[in-house]
Amino acid sequence: MNFGRGPLVVLNVGGTRYSFSREVLKDFPLRRVSRLHGCLSEQDVLEVCDDYDRERNEYFFDRHSEAFGFIMLYVRHGHLRFVPHMCELSFYNEMIYWGLEGSHLDYCCQRRLDDRMSETCTYYAAEEPNGGPEGKGRRPPGAEGRKWLERMRRTFEEPTSSVAAQVLATVSILFVIVSMVVLCASTLPEWRAPENRSVEEQSRYTAESVREPSGIIEAICIGWFTAECIVRFIVSKNKCEFVRRPLNIIDLLAITPYYISVLMTVFTGENSQLQRAGVTLRVLRMMRIFWVIKLARHFIGLQTLGLTLKRCYREMVMLLVFICVAMAIFSALSQLLENGLDLGTKNKDYASIPAACWWVIISMTTVGYGDMCPITVPGRILGGICVVSGIVLLALPITFIYHSFVQCYHELKFRSARYSRSLSAEFLN
Repeated sequence: MNFGRGPLVVLNVGGTRYSFSREVLKDFPLRRVSRLHGCLSEQDVLEVCDDYDRERNEYFFDRHSEAFGFIMLYVRHGHLRFVPHMCELSFYNEMIYWGLEGSHLDYCCQRRLDDRMSETCTYYAAEEPNGGPEGKGRRPPGAEGRKWLERMRRTFEEPTSSVAAQVLATVSILFVIVSMVVLCASTLPEWRAPENRSVEEQSRYTAESVREPSGIIEAICIGWFTAECIVRFIVSKNKCEFVRRPLNIIDLLAITPYYISVLMTVFTGENSQLQRAGVTLRVLRMMRIFWVIKLARHFIGLQTLGLTLKRCYREMVMLLVFICVAMAIFSALSQLLENGLDLGTKNKDYASIPAACWWVIISMTTVGYGDMCPITVPGRILGGICVVSGIVLLALPITFIYHSFVQCYHELKFRSARYSRSLSAEFLN
């Protein structure tokens, strides 16, 4: 080191002091600290740190002391992890300041950082104000129209962004609940059409069902969902991205069957194919159960579940691989022990390996319907091993999925709280 006096160098990071010898700074793992060794003047030092005390040969850095403590653990032991209860992006900024990169993090923390950075980039790209920084002095042509569209988009997409958005979300939830109640009530014997109707009577019943109270309520709910979907499509920024979103696809799957059933009822009439069409109509009508997934727009719990499945697809695939491998092994062995060997007793439930796969699945998941079970001693021993193996294999990826679920829940809760603060300000104004 060509600047400063004394054999020791003191680094003061956020009030925490660290003492090093001059020789250590030359090959220090942190690039910013190692730069101090080549400083020739006080001006060079101030380009590296925030302040300098010549008398005590102390260098001041106005940075996060706890984050630097974790970085020093990496210098000593070679493992770099995130600081608990600290934003990943804030810690990453500290890493960049001291000369580290994301590759220096442990693998689990690298995944957390990648997920957070991808979400943050996507979010700020969606929330970036029109016009940019240079648009603060003067508004470009059409700024008022874009501002109105942005407000409409937030009203329909973010239920906690404003009072109007909350009112709209409440109305949408009420329509979903009403439609689900009508769907469940339509399966009651008093609501269903008798099975012994003739084709002509069935045709008249299908045509008249639209004019019944349940049909009117269903039409009103469908009208609301259709109008909501059309408005959200109109005010969306990227129409292609809007169509590719999972929740929008679910909305389309929930709305389309109603119109298909109405068209089939209109065009079928008293055709001889009506009975087959009636089965199709019942299937399409039952697809209204997708409406309940619309509640994911308004409840953090369902959003957390979807986000967790999206992030943990590797763990989910690993879990399915575990189950498939175990199912192939145990089903083949159980079929051999129960039916394949000529031991005097043959279990007809295990006549084939595909039939034994059902027993393996309900055994590994500890459901145990009891519809089929081994009767030989080797088969029962294999059944016990199958149950224990299922518990172990299913428990292995659960820890990763659980931690991801907790993380996703806190992220969505924080985002909802931020919109709630803006909602409170709007209400007070």
